[in-house]
Amino acid sequence: MNIGYIRVSSKEQNIDRQVTKMKTLGIEDRFTFIDKQSGKDFDRPQYKAMKGVIREGDLVYIDALDRLGRNYDEIIKEWKHITREINADIIVLENESLFDSRKFKNMGGMGKLMEDQFLSLLAYVAEQERNKILQRQKEGIAVAKAKGKHLGRPQFNLQSLSKDQRQKLENNYQAWANKNITGVQFADLLQLKKNTFYKIVKEYEGTLEG
Repeated sequence: MNIGYIRVSSKEQNIDRQVTKMKTLGIEDRFTFIDKQSGKDFDRPQYKAMKGVIREGDLVYIDALDRLGRNYDEIIKEWKHITREINADIIVLENESLFDSRKFKNMGGMGKLMEDQFLSLLAYVAEQERNKILQRQKEGIAVAKAKGKHLGRPQFNLQSLSKDQRQKLENNYQAWANKNITGVQFADLLQLKKNTFYKIVKEYEGTLEG
């Protein structure tokens, strides 16, 4: 049986390219397993589900070695478990000429040695690439903080209001203060959530006091 494994690092990333490759190989949707999470470890629901159906003689396709994972030691461990304990086979489409475990099996003892060497090299490269990504992320965050940029959800304050929102705030503040309109009505008028509304009103009142 042919099985496909697809992984991207987050829910926002596109899987279409990998899915197309699996369909081109004639792999059925029910035997295509897709994870949308980091490759830092193998605690992934669809990867576990795939391992639960792999049987001796099956062939597992993955697009690239880093789609399997990015942890050097665990990539080697998982590869050997599938190819030597379950006795299924793996093809890495990106490096198919080198990484088709069937070829190594046909070489006997020397094949295992060659497979171990190639696997160690590519797994090491995959892990180093992950470390580079993490380092770039850290550097990017550090640069953003140094420039005073806020990371995460945007912060709403008096200055962030649009010209129209500011005008509505000024025109209707006194009506709200006199309880002629409710806080819910005022917040809806300004298109603000409750907590943000009260925060901005308090900030606005501070400018009046000044």
